[in-house]
Amino acid sequence: MTDEDTATGIAHMAGAILALCRAAGLKIATAESCTGGMIAAALTDVAGSSDVFERGFVTYANSAKCDLLGVDPALLEEFGAVSEPVARAMCIGALARAPVDLAVAVTGIAGPGGGTPAKPVGLVHLAAGRAHGALRHRSQIFRGGRSAVRSGATAAALAMLMALAESPE
Repeated sequence: MTDEDTATGIAHMAGAILALCRAAGLKIATAESCTGGMIAAALTDVAGSSDVFERGFVTYANSAKCDLLGVDPALLEEFGAVSEPVARAMCIGALARAPVDLAVAVTGIAGPGGGTPAKPVGLVHLAAGRAHGALRHRSQIFRGGRSAVRSGATAAALAMLMALAESPE
């Protein structure tokens, strides 16, 4: 898949999510680390997104995860920023700090450096949840350079939002 194909897919998915959420009266927030605001940008690239997209938190530094999303520093210490517990805590924090129905959180290692054998470059943890409802997690290792990892994580996050918006709970 080319970068242009990925960008077209992301734009199409963002538009579909916004239309679905608009029809259901749902609001969205994002909590992003390795994607650095790309999910929020994909959503806000669509005209009329302001009636669905409420806010985005870009929490690249661990201190920002704690300050803006209420991530417990003990989680970061024990599991590291790129982990399921931290992705879940970021999502819960976004839901708690924004008047929204759905949130998605992403934390990962975009590269080219920073990877370890246990947490290789391309590893991304994603969490998506509903206010007072289901919270889903997935992890994936995205292949390719930094741009490919970030684009892949953005597409995966949008897919998780779509699945949540389509499900009644």
